[in-house]
Amino acid sequence: MRLLQVNFTVDQIRAIMDKKSNIRNMSVIAHVDHGKSTLTDSLVSKAGIIASARAGETRFTDTRKDEQERCITIKSTAISMYYELTENDMAFIKQCKDGSGFLINLIDSPGHVDFSSEVTAALRVTDGALVVVDCVSGVCVQTETVLRQAIAERIKPVLMMNKMDRALLELQLAPEELYQTFQRIVENVNVIISTYGEDENGPMGNIMIDPVIGTVGFGSGLHGWAFTLKQFAEMYVAKFAAKGEGQLSPSERCKKVEDMMKKLWAQREKTGLSSERVYSGASVDLATVTAPRCEIQREAFELHRFPSFLYSRTILMMGRYVEPIEDVPCGNIVGLVGVDQFLVKTGTITTFEHAHNMRVMKFSVSPVVRVAVEAKNPADLPKLVEGLKRLAKSDPMVQCIIEESGEHIIAGAGELHLEICLKDLEEDHACIPLKKSDPVVSYRETVSAESDQMCLSKSPNKHNRLYMKARPFPDGLAEDIDKGDVTSRQELKTRARYLADKYEWEVTEARKIWCFGPDGTGPNLLMDVTKGVQYLNEIKDSVVAGFQWATKEGVLCEENLRAVRFDVHDVTLHTDAIHRGGGQIIPTARRVLYACQITAEPRLMEPVYLVEIQCPEQVVGGIYGVLNRKRGHVFEESQVMGTPMFIVKAFLPVNESFGFTADLRSNPGGQAFPQCVFDHWQILQGDPQDPASKPFQIVAETRKRKGLKEGIPALDNFLDKL
Repeated sequence: MRLLQVNFTVDQIRAIMDKKSNIRNMSVIAHVDHGKSTLTDSLVSKAGIIASARAGETRFTDTRKDEQERCITIKSTAISMYYELTENDMAFIKQCKDGSGFLINLIDSPGHVDFSSEVTAALRVTDGALVVVDCVSGVCVQTETVLRQAIAERIKPVLMMNKMDRALLELQLAPEELYQTFQRIVENVNVIISTYGEDENGPMGNIMIDPVIGTVGFGSGLHGWAFTLKQFAEMYVAKFAAKGEGQLSPSERCKKVEDMMKKLWAQREKTGLSSERVYSGASVDLATVTAPRCEIQREAFELHRFPSFLYSRTILMMGRYVEPIEDVPCGNIVGLVGVDQFLVKTGTITTFEHAHNMRVMKFSVSPVVRVAVEAKNPADLPKLVEGLKRLAKSDPMVQCIIEESGEHIIAGAGELHLEICLKDLEEDHACIPLKKSDPVVSYRETVSAESDQMCLSKSPNKHNRLYMKARPFPDGLAEDIDKGDVTSRQELKTRARYLADKYEWEVTEARKIWCFGPDGTGPNLLMDVTKGVQYLNEIKDSVVAGFQWATKEGVLCEENLRAVRFDVHDVTLHTDAIHRGGGQIIPTARRVLYACQITAEPRLMEPVYLVEIQCPEQVVGGIYGVLNRKRGHVFEESQVMGTPMFIVKAFLPVNESFGFTADLRSNPGGQAFPQCVFDHWQILQGDPQDPASKPFQIVAETRKRKGLKEGIPALDNFLDKL
């Protein structure tokens, strides 16, 4: 492969941007420390952007100082590179092409689980994913997470087995052992793809990886060499078909990473698929219809087309540098300067007045760890508020919340994520000294049985009555809602049949789901099981509003509800519409929902991490001791073939995870390396209404922190008598 050297210019990149069939937008995704940034360095070096002598050490896409210090990637970073292929390689590309020059828009994403939201954001704007796996460590927990994210975003993966130099030099594996290692990794990746992907008849077709078809590469990012079976076959033929001087020279032995790009999807083929996953709302929306046949000559961003606001400029992102560029055709990745002032978190920029928003990203992790912040100097409060707004825009996952008590809360995916967010807030966004609380965990409220009585609440004017009950979800339904298998947007009969077949619900009842909550998508349901009630539809919106309110702030400590089904059994309404308005019904609905929760054996749910720990055999016993002290339990233990390393998998409550890494490294002699990823919610043993239980203490602490009255409200506050 011939690569353009350092003398290429932005003008040359701009020229190739018009060749839509020669653009590849790709993400590099992997488990932490599997070599993404080093591999990207090698690619950047071959593109002539950095000196080849410094490739692998520069970490060109790690643009922040703390990324360089910690040697991990924290933010996704984009870079554009120009590649030119030989005629022999061009014949291998089956897709439409225009010349031998290709523009690769590459995004290097983080591998640490706390920054998974950055991976989701990178996948949303790209068309293909290069999945990097350390061939010594194999497929790890975060490899599965990022692959699952890629498949959810309908991104076609190709595999790069990195660090072959370690397998050859450190482990000194025999050829057969090396082959078995490669085969096992390919099988593990394909198991993940088949588990989370669609069948071959789905929109993406067959996305299983196979070295024979060129979707698997082997190499070393640190040393800048790689090959696919195609290159290996060519080298084999060249070596054994030639004699004497015709044998391969040393310079020809190291083929560069190239077929990875050839197997990524072209933008032209991807847009039709993207429209279905990216846009929400009616499928006949003009934006959705026009996306697959985007006008090639039309520029994606023309400044004069946006009368409501103006960008100050468009930029091309080049790792740690940016280059100004006048215009950018569709199909490319571009930075917009000046648009942030109009965004709260994410947004859709369009020229079509009635377009639907692009679908909000669904993350594989949840912001379950919280910390309270306040300015050391009260006069700096406006700067803190402005800094929190900027922080919320700069990170796709972080949540900045203001409690009713006036407390400012930052919620993140884990300890490291919060640490980085607080550093950014203090040094970049607010630029003021801060006081920070200890991290606390988000909980969920639920019920463990059906309400022991029919709950009645009367409206303030006493003319309307609501009769309801609560019951817990069957196992697995809340997870199905989280995954999107059951949603409010599904066709009514399809959803009812799914619930009837899998959870044995009555089909007639399953068709009467009023809404999901909180926020219209959460894992709680409001259902109508009434028979022949007058005026019911007139109060539906008011009851739904009360349901959204109650599920967002539960009765125990105003945490979100989870896995609760509320049934509307009967209503008695005033015949005059003015006496059954929202002002009467909404607070009544909230009261009766709280009564249902209290009478259905309320419980607290805590978030749980899946922990994957790599360690030598001699320290496994010490790991068990640390996990037992922190209420964790091991469910799998296996040896990495060909190495003395063991992988221990365990569940660990998030509340017990603070200081877990330090504990682990101090006890087994610093030889254990954990990765924690949010896995599920589990019910905390004990009754929150029993003063001797742990849930009671957590509820009391949470209520105190939020400035609520001491103690769970009594049932009499919500339950009325006939």
